[in-house]
Amino acid sequence: MISRQKVVGWSLILVSAGYIGYFLRVRLFEPGPTVASKEWVQLIGSLVVLMLGTINVRLAAQRERRRHGE
Repeated sequence: MISRQKVVGWSLILVSAGYIGYFLRVRLFEPGPTVASKEWVQLIGSLVVLMLGTINVRLAAQRERRRHGE
């Protein structure tokens, strides 16, 4: 059974990676209006959430290894 911590971590990773992909493809590489500072803050926030999701998945794996090692 997959742990809840892993599910949350992967959800954070998928959502933030989706937004980063959208931002790069639609807002940065396509011609259009300039990117507002609010969108830069959202991009930075999404990068932070991506890192937190990765940390969450790694901690869940470490917890699982520790639990099976006992």
